[in-house]
Amino acid sequence: MTISTPRVAIVTGAARGIGAGVAKRLAVDGLAVAVLDLDEASCKPVVEEIEAAGGRALAVGVDVSDEAAVHAAVERIAAELGEPTVLVNNAGIIRDNMLFKMTVADWDAVMNVHLRGAFLMSRAVQGYMTKAGFGRIINLSSTSALGNRGQANYAAAKAGVQGFTKTLALELGKFGVTVNAIAPGFIETEMTAATAARMGVDFEDFKAYAAKDIPVARTGTPADIANAASFFAGEAAGFVSGQVLYVAGGPKA
Repeated sequence: MTISTPRVAIVTGAARGIGAGVAKRLAVDGLAVAVLDLDEASCKPVVEEIEAAGGRALAVGVDVSDEAAVHAAVERIAAELGEPTVLVNNAGIIRDNMLFKMTVADWDAVMNVHLRGAFLMSRAVQGYMTKAGFGRIINLSSTSALGNRGQANYAAAKAGVQGFTKTLALELGKFGVTVNAIAPGFIETEMTAATAARMGVDFEDFKAYAAKDIPVARTGTPADIANAASFFAGEAAGFVSGQVLYVAGGPKA
């Protein structure tokens, strides 16, 4: 998708992993990209890579669960990069534990980043989208939304993201705004590598074990998710809204 007046996209949790992959792909598609993460300095390498390839990008540090910080960040993006009409809610954390060992802090931290963050970011950006008569909100869910042992908080948050997605699709559709969710399966990121390390398993062995249960016989990469985000963000996806796309190498829900 090459456009004469570049649209502006916001990608949260974009300093690494899936978010970084999505940010770089949207830049290749011709969008100016605001790269958001908790630490602004950690966003700089992604911004520099986009700029080196001839794109426009802006690093912004923000806690997506902080209402005032989100408002300030979106206003800054509108002023410095342009009014945003594409939003990818990717920011996420894990605090895995079995229910009997899960603390209230573990529960709240995950809910605040995934659900409250998606709500605050979407609410802050939707005004620019409705004014433009064009908008794309892409929320990151997960196959864990279908249930995953040791992830009651994460699974509940990711299932919540799906309900949030479908509701926003109903509310915003008449303004030219589509809202969809991507639910990744096993993706090779720093987060899954950390999970392997926490379990005391070599990452290559961890990936090979996961691939045994994936019909396409491999694990996913951030590029696999970025390809789906690229589609949802484009003009061609204007009649697709309220959908949850499982990008997991095989059938899910």
